[in-house]
Amino acid sequence: MANLMVGIDVSLRSHSVQFMNDSGDALASFSIPNDLNGAETLLQRILQSAVKYQTSLVRVGMEATSNLGWHLAHFLNAGLHEVTDFQSQVFVLNARKVARFKKGYDCLPKNDRIDAWVIADQLRFGRLPHELTSCIQYEALQRLTRTRFHLMQSIARDKTYFLNQVFLKFSGLRQDNPFSNMFGATCLAVLQELEPEQIVSMSITELVDFLKEKGKNRFDNPEELALFLQKLARSSYRLDKAMADPVNLSLSVMLTVIQTMEKEVTKIDKEIGKIMKSVPETLSSVKGIGPVFAAGIIAEIGDINRFDNHNALAKYTGLVWSQYQSGEFESDETKRLRTGNKYLRYYLVQAANLVRRYDSDYAAFYAKKYSEALKHQHKRALVLTARKLVRLVFMLLKTNKLYTPPERRD
Repeated sequence: MANLMVGIDVSLRSHSVQFMNDSGDALASFSIPNDLNGAETLLQRILQSAVKYQTSLVRVGMEATSNLGWHLAHFLNAGLHEVTDFQSQVFVLNARKVARFKKGYDCLPKNDRIDAWVIADQLRFGRLPHELTSCIQYEALQRLTRTRFHLMQSIARDKTYFLNQVFLKFSGLRQDNPFSNMFGATCLAVLQELEPEQIVSMSITELVDFLKEKGKNRFDNPEELALFLQKLARSSYRLDKAMADPVNLSLSVMLTVIQTMEKEVTKIDKEIGKIMKSVPETLSSVKGIGPVFAAGIIAEIGDINRFDNHNALAKYTGLVWSQYQSGEFESDETKRLRTGNKYLRYYLVQAANLVRRYDSDYAAFYAKKYSEALKHQHKRALVLTARKLVRLVFMLLKTNKLYTPPERRD
């Protein structure tokens, strides 16, 4: 019995398809439109070829090209699993790994037909990721958690841009911000309503009254804060009048964009919370992992039984480190492999940052790794703490048991 490999190069309007047997012989090469009719045509041709070549296993592979192949992958997965005459597997492959596999061949041209052939050949060689499993509940949750991820990335990027503009307007405030949060109400009121020259010319009484009003009387020592703010204003650069209005408009527009996106994140968080009420899970028993982070983790992992152990889950996440060894020498400083599921890694790292604040085991581990790091202490310690959290996540999902914090253990 032969095996049939189906490599698909995905694009917006059409897909290039390559059929190949397990000996590497090309059986057919053609294109289909990226619509329902094209998917039905491809499924029928796969079934016909499976009968013709007496196939025992059909492997279908395509790159994870945005969402352009999502419908086709799930359509084929559902259609092929209805057939009992042979086994079938559908794989969504990492585009970077396909590109690396292609480099093993000399002087291959770059076109859709060749790319489909390379994917089919990689299916033949094996060493493939987990095959596609269809669980709409996880996929639906992914739409929300991944959208939230992209919004948070955009917010972080726009906040950096906003702070760069702040330096133009009020350099001292950007350098030595006396407020706990640059995006807090009082700090934003200072930026939006006052110029550094105004702050310098105001009496202490006027400035104190302004800070009390905007801060809703929450400052312990508003007089000291007002004096420090005047000191920063006096030492700040003076902005040319021709630049003042453009800079203020830029700050206003960017702040509106940031606040709008933050409102949308809140909207998504509420919807995630509603969905998670119907999802049985034990991750939320860990203090620091709320419904949003639990959703982000569960949506990307899917069925935990896909992973043999926590090491396999860590590799899928991208929380693994390379080894550099030659002879008797082995380097202590190694880099994290730049692979894995970025969405899952993001939610694990964010969760780890909160868990270490509430759990003494994770707090001690973070502190130990922070003291050992030679540079980027917080970043390195946090990522290593996330790796430790992978073990706990794997155990909780595998056993479906609640977490017992260190303080409550016998």
